[in-house]
Amino acid sequence: MSHHTVDLAALTPHLTGDVIAPDHPEYESSRTIFYSGFDQQPAAIVRVADAPDVARVVRFAGDLGIELAVKAGGHSLSGFSLSEGGLVVDLSAMKGIDIDPEARTASAQGGVTTGELTTATAEHGLTIGFGDTGSVGIGGITLAGGIGFLVRKYGLTIDNLLGAEIVTADGEIVTADETTNPDLFWAIRGGGGNFGVVTRFDYRLNPVRQIVGGMMALPATPEAITGLVAVADAAPDEFSAILNVMVAPPIPFVPPELHGKQMVMALMAHVGGAEAAEETLGEIRALAEPLADYVGPIEYTQLFEEPEGEEFHPMAKSHNMFIDELDRADAEKIIDAIGDSPAAMSAVQLRVLGGAAARVPVEATAFAHRQRKIMVNIAGMYMDPSAADATSEWVDRISDALAPGGGDAGYAAFVTEEGEVGAHRAYPEETWDRLREIKRKYDPYNLFHRNHNIPPG
Repeated sequence: MSHHTVDLAALTPHLTGDVIAPDHPEYESSRTIFYSGFDQQPAAIVRVADAPDVARVVRFAGDLGIELAVKAGGHSLSGFSLSEGGLVVDLSAMKGIDIDPEARTASAQGGVTTGELTTATAEHGLTIGFGDTGSVGIGGITLAGGIGFLVRKYGLTIDNLLGAEIVTADGEIVTADETTNPDLFWAIRGGGGNFGVVTRFDYRLNPVRQIVGGMMALPATPEAITGLVAVADAAPDEFSAILNVMVAPPIPFVPPELHGKQMVMALMAHVGGAEAAEETLGEIRALAEPLADYVGPIEYTQLFEEPEGEEFHPMAKSHNMFIDELDRADAEKIIDAIGDSPAAMSAVQLRVLGGAAARVPVEATAFAHRQRKIMVNIAGMYMDPSAADATSEWVDRISDALAPGGGDAGYAAFVTEEGEVGAHRAYPEETWDRLREIKRKYDPYNLFHRNHNIPPG
């Protein structure tokens, strides 16, 4: 579909926000998303101002059969934030945040990033757990589930979602919570962007201010890897860790003598007081002499501080899966593989789950992988497009080594473009069937298909 078939003149007068067409000076920057390697040229990007704007764009696209994409933080691994020749609803100007410290709730518009909301709620000693990166939009991560540093203590992001305001495919602005449109509320807690554009999220906040956390690096040995997983699994719910087996990158907080060496970079958060934290951290330090140890009492927000400077737009190949155990042989496979990665930067990331996230019944939300023990993300990042095929083969090789065929399950936020296979890995059969029914009710013509698509049943 080419640009000139979209009559923007019919849309523009009715909007409060800005229409960024290909001749607009901000068009190039507006169609840039976090991962490079995507070159989609939308007919226009609409930087919406409010929910009525979103409704107008949705109706316009639906009436004329124009492809629609939704962009918030723009961290889609599959480039779903854009559309070739279609329209993009860009939520990035919708930055409203409203916090009620007494009730411990926050409302945030769809263009807010996880870092912005985490910083705003921290002023009240409150937080909601998102992921591990502050530049991600709250929309993408919440709709996928939300697995981060508080997952074992306070559950997934969706376990703290009280409700949402959503523009559905017919251009209606609706509310979804436990009592109003409960089927839609069920579906958006894990079902991704399949059901509409979320213009506002309402969250429950948890009391978190000072934590014990930060980065610790251990040598990449089978003992350290299996030991870290075992400690994280047995630790109290207050402790969550994200373990990255990788070659130490030449970045500021990694001591120069470690650059190029294999290590396990563990990012950790303990939200239960310093004494309790020391017990778990002592077990970790006993596994091996840390190569670097920056773990101590910090503000929760310090986990999300990102280096200033050049914007980083790597290309990436990755594979995500859930496994239930990691033995010594698996650890050896990971270490061998990290040594021969063709990518400029690569990692095998392990997140030990359980705790509060696992105590929510599987059928309670559209995120259905609650009983899985470990989430694995295998990723290679590169700047030179010619490294794509070799990196892809490398990712597949490790995936197959850890689980035949790369596993039967994946997390919607990290599953890449695998077509229907990816959608089925994100949503097991019973969940899938229920999602298709709800999709048929709210989006019968599949207007919202730039996602891990759930076709109307």
